[in-house]
Amino acid sequence: MEHVSNDTSHGMPASTKRNAPDATARGTKGSREVRKQILELVSEYVQACVDERPSFVPGKSTIGYAGRVSDETEVLNLINASLDFWLTEGRFAHRLENALTKFLGVGFCRLVNSGSSANLLAFSALTSPRLGDVRIRKGDEVITVAAGFPTTVAPIIQFGALPVFIDVDPTTANVDVSRLEDALSAKTRAAMFAHTLGNPFDIDAVLTFCRNNDLWLIEDNCDALGSTYSSNLGNKPETRMTGTFGHLATSSFYPPHHMTTGEGGAVYTSDEQLDTIVASMRDWGRDCYCKSGKDNTCGMRFSQQFSELPFGYDHKYVYSHFGYNLKMTDLQAAVGFGQVAKLPHFGIARRRNFAYLQKNLSHLSEVFDFAAPTPGSDPSWFGLLMTVREDAPFDRSEIIQFLEAARIQTRMLFAGNLLRHPCFDEMRANGEGYRVVGDLKATDRLMARAFWIGVYPGMESAQLDFMIDRINTFCARYGIK
Repeated sequence: MEHVSNDTSHGMPASTKRNAPDATARGTKGSREVRKQILELVSEYVQACVDERPSFVPGKSTIGYAGRVSDETEVLNLINASLDFWLTEGRFAHRLENALTKFLGVGFCRLVNSGSSANLLAFSALTSPRLGDVRIRKGDEVITVAAGFPTTVAPIIQFGALPVFIDVDPTTANVDVSRLEDALSAKTRAAMFAHTLGNPFDIDAVLTFCRNNDLWLIEDNCDALGSTYSSNLGNKPETRMTGTFGHLATSSFYPPHHMTTGEGGAVYTSDEQLDTIVASMRDWGRDCYCKSGKDNTCGMRFSQQFSELPFGYDHKYVYSHFGYNLKMTDLQAAVGFGQVAKLPHFGIARRRNFAYLQKNLSHLSEVFDFAAPTPGSDPSWFGLLMTVREDAPFDRSEIIQFLEAARIQTRMLFAGNLLRHPCFDEMRANGEGYRVVGDLKATDRLMARAFWIGVYPGMESAQLDFMIDRINTFCARYGIK
C-alpha cells in the first residue's frame, strides 16, 4: 500500500479527515460502538503499515510508471462501507457522484465499473432513439485517432458505426486538427478523442469543427482528470477542466489513473436528456429512475402506459433501451470518495514531477523529442512522453531495456497505432469497417519510437533523481551529455 507522505512539500495532506466516515451514523448504540472500535483499530493498522514501509533503494526498488496514493481515509471508508454490507450502488456512490460534479463543474455524473465501460456508455447514449434524427446509426462515421487506447475506438466498431482515423500532432500526441475537414463526410455524426497522457487536445479547434458541422463530441478524459484548458470561443477567455467541453466525457479510476476506486469510471454531461439516457443504459436499459433500494419515486409505478405493455405494468420492469449493468459498487465508491479531496494535491504533484523531469532531461533534446503541452492548456500529466529521434545513436528498445533493468518501469503510448494490431486483421484484409484519411506517419512514428515514464504523485525526489541519473548515464555511453 502506498500512502500520502507526511511531507507537505509533496503537495499532499497527510490525511483528509473531512472525508472520513462517521462511525456513529449507522446502527444501534451497541453496533455503533463496535463499529467505532473497528475503525479505530483499522486506523492503527494503516499507521503501522506506514511505519513499516521500506525505504527506496536505487536499482532495487521498483519505480512504477503509475500507482495509487492513499491514506487511512480510503481504508476507513472502505471498511465502513463493508460494515454497511450494501453491496451495490449506495450512499458512498451518491456522495462520490456529487463530489465529482462539483470538482469538474458539470451538471451530472454517473459512476460505472470501468473507464472502458464509461466510453461504451457515453458512445451508446448517442445511439438512443430518444435523440431522434441526430442520433448515431449503424453505418454512420465517427472521427477519431489510432494513437491511443483501444476502448476509445471499440464502442464505435461494436455498435456498427465506422471509425474514421486521422493522424496526430507529433508535438502533443493529440489529434492533428488540420486533418478534421478532410475526414468530414455526409455520414459523419461525431468525434471522439482522448486527452493524451493528460495533455488536452486543441479543444477550441475541435469544438469549432463540431459546432460548424452539427457533430457530437465525446471527450475521453480517462488520463486527464484535473487538466485544464483556456477556451477563447466565448465572449471572453474561460479556463475549465477537461471533461466539461464535450457533450459527454469519461473518466477511468483504475489504480494508475489520477484517482482510483480500484476498478471504476464515470460518465459526465451537463445535458439532462443525455444524463437520463446514460442512467437508463447503465442500469439495464430500464425506464425507471428509482435508485437502488427505492420504489415508486415517480408516484406512478403502476399507473402508466408504455408501448404495447398492459396498462399499469410495473415501471421498474419497463425497458426503454437495450442497456447493460455497469454500476459501481458502494465499496469501490467509498474508496473514490476518499480520493476526490486529494485531486487538487495530486494535480500539483503531477505537474511538479513532470516539470522536474523535463527540466533535468531537456539537454537531451538532440536524441529525444519531448511532448509539449497544447497551447492554452495546463495538463495534469499522466506521464512524460519521450520519442527517440531518428538520428539518435540508439533505438527505443535499448533505452527501455536499460531502464527496466534498473527497475524503472516504462510504457509504450498504449496501442501505438491501433490499426496495426491483430484485432484489425480481418477488417484490414476485407478493406472495410473503417476509413483512414491521409497518412498516419506521426502515429506510426510514436508506435515505433515513443515511450513514457511516470510522474504520479507517489514519486519522491529520490526516485525522480534516479530516473534522471539512469537516463543521463545511458546517453553518456554515446557521448551525449
